[in-house]
Amino acid sequence: MTIDSPRWFTSSHSNNGGDCVEVALNVAASYGVVPVRDTKNPDGPALSLPARAWSAFIALAKDTQL
Repeated sequence: MTIDSPRWFTSSHSNNGGDCVEVALNVAASYGVVPVRDTKNPDGPALSLPARAWSAFIALAKDTQL
């Protein structure tokens, strides 16, 4: 993935023993993608999701919280 200076962050709700992902939302407007990577492997690959798909995923997650 060739993205300029992604600012990675982990959700404040990610206190589950390290099974987390990081996202870099700062590149969504410029590139139309939201990169996602494994917190435990920051030098590993990142999955680039279309920004609309990420938004739909977050909306669904919020809608189905228990």
